[in-house]
Amino acid sequence: MSELTTRLAVLARHRLFWPAAVLVALLAANVAYRPSFLSIELRDDHLYGSVIDIVRLSAPLILVALGMTLVIATGGIDLSVGSVVAISGAVACLWISELDDQNSVGGVLVALGLALALALVLGAWNGFLVAGLGIQPIIATLILMVAGRGLSQLITQGQIITINSAPYKLIGAGYWLTLPFSILIVAVVAALAVLITRRTALGLIVEAVGGNAEASRLAGIRSRRFTFMVYVVCGLCAGIAGFMMTSNVSSADGNNAGLWVELDAILAVVIGGTSLSGGRFSIGGTILGALVIQTLTTTVYAMNITPQTSLLFKAIVVIAVCLIQAPAFRAAVTRWRRTPTPAAAPAPAATEVRA
Repeated sequence: MSELTTRLAVLARHRLFWPAAVLVALLAANVAYRPSFLSIELRDDHLYGSVIDIVRLSAPLILVALGMTLVIATGGIDLSVGSVVAISGAVACLWISELDDQNSVGGVLVALGLALALALVLGAWNGFLVAGLGIQPIIATLILMVAGRGLSQLITQGQIITINSAPYKLIGAGYWLTLPFSILIVAVVAALAVLITRRTALGLIVEAVGGNAEASRLAGIRSRRFTFMVYVVCGLCAGIAGFMMTSNVSSADGNNAGLWVELDAILAVVIGGTSLSGGRFSIGGTILGALVIQTLTTTVYAMNITPQTSLLFKAIVVIAVCLIQAPAFRAAVTRWRRTPTPAAAPAPAATEVRA
């Protein structure tokens, strides 16, 4: 019994334990409300089910959060990813809408290339401001967060651009090998991220830069170059996420596309156990955090709770997960549980009175 308790205590100290426990609790709540929640069926060679929908809808957030993870690992932050999402989607949809044949694969690939190139430029702009000019990341990316939303409105002329392109719709709403194509894209990007950051020295260098940029520079690491690079990667991930969001609805809305996705990405990174002060990161934890956020949103909708209150539930879950993960909070709870109850004072001995 004591060995089992010890193993559970060791498991509970793992950084991914509590986010996974919250995800399981949310899924259990959905199963209790609707027993068929976990059922998956094959129709027309496509997998359907609530779990498949959760993973498919969380795909853009996972992509944005992966880029955000690397940025936060260097001690920075990127508030402009939502604007980059809107810009990349607007450019792609604008180019496709002007094609004579919107189903032309070549035309769609050119649109994707132009939008990705612009996303890389925007990421490089953030990297230049942070690594080149030394501007605080929150200020540097706040500039593009504000200006980028106006740029996306300028690209779409304040209108919602609708398209009817089967190749483009495949990115966010299509299926391939029975699975949603967006899930396959995320799987490839996540695998590349894990391979590059955990099978090479790049992940260790990023953590070293986030832990102490000056010390890493003195150790021979070109910290500014790596800081610049992670912002470019973050812009690239946000650009691909923009394709998914706009292709899922076959339209580009420069005002609402990617709205508040930067906050969800930061929450996913925090839930996954990545330190906001930099120095350590977890790709798996970020993916788990994004799934927790999307599962919570799906739970709110499935239980017919007013959608406007989803932000409140999201805040409650995030606070709970962060408190559980905080060593100071866990230590305080442990001390409270171990505090012995003061023993009752012994009753005074009866004194015999003799006459």
